[in-house]
Amino acid sequence: MDVLDDLLAGTRARDGVFNLTIMDPPWAVEIRDEAPLALATLVRGSGWVTRDGIPPVRMAEGDVAIFTGPSPYVVGDSVETAPQLRIHPGGVCEPLPGAPVDYSARLGVRTYGSRASGAVMVASGTYQVAGDVSRRLVTALPPVLVVPAADVAGSVMDMVSSEIQRDAAGQQSVLDRWLDLALITTLRAWFDRPESQAPGWYQAQSDPIAGTALRLLHEDPAYPWNVTELADRVGASRASLARRFTALVGEAPMSYLTGWRITLAADQLRATRDTVETIARRVGYANAFALSVAFKRVRGTTPTAHRQAA
Repeated sequence: MDVLDDLLAGTRARDGVFNLTIMDPPWAVEIRDEAPLALATLVRGSGWVTRDGIPPVRMAEGDVAIFTGPSPYVVGDSVETAPQLRIHPGGVCEPLPGAPVDYSARLGVRTYGSRASGAVMVASGTYQVAGDVSRRLVTALPPVLVVPAADVAGSVMDMVSSEIQRDAAGQQSVLDRWLDLALITTLRAWFDRPESQAPGWYQAQSDPIAGTALRLLHEDPAYPWNVTELADRVGASRASLARRFTALVGEAPMSYLTGWRITLAADQLRATRDTVETIARRVGYANAFALSVAFKRVRGTTPTAHRQAA
């Protein structure tokens, strides 16, 4: 288990909303899905992604874009083209003033636009991210990132247009799993790109000392770790481990472990009815009191208050 595995395991599509928009030039679609995490790909054609406060980003056919935060974005053939369609939360499609009359027609399941053979096809899907583990991943990403088609698993992306337009039994589950695969392959490709400025925990995974320590902490966060034993397990001195880990990850090993344990506890407090005592032992604390002290120090609130706020 590495850090990305852990974060992706907590970020799963459930009841994702999907749209396939088919248009002809000049074209632009505004997506206002208000989702904290969304994905879009140009199945056919090329264009530009624009979002307030972000320089326009070019997208070629097959490229995949990931968006974080609920603010709207536009995909179009030019940054000057006014949107003809607007996608609202829940996949509701609204034709905008100036759009061709036939853009109001629904072409099929989850599909909108002018005609099935239109020059451009934009597919999009949304995640309703919930929980602290998922937010830990989202906050490591920029508001917009685009990964070239050559770097994304082609077989995963090739199935999107046919699957979105199907209305078969269990189709929502199929689409959710497709969205998971698309997100995983895209993020993995993004983090490996020089311009990604990947977070410290990702870059550190390739380091023989810090990376091994990270894997150990994520494989068994409830274990009573201390710096001495962790250093012995990775085959380094305490000073060497502390120096390498802090330089690459951005915080000391035990500080990182505390933050990760609190993140796991926070999700379990919201998602289960287990007692604070049970959750405390599950994430590595001797009892509910020990978890409460650490939780209050890190989050500024108690586990009980955090649960009630949910």
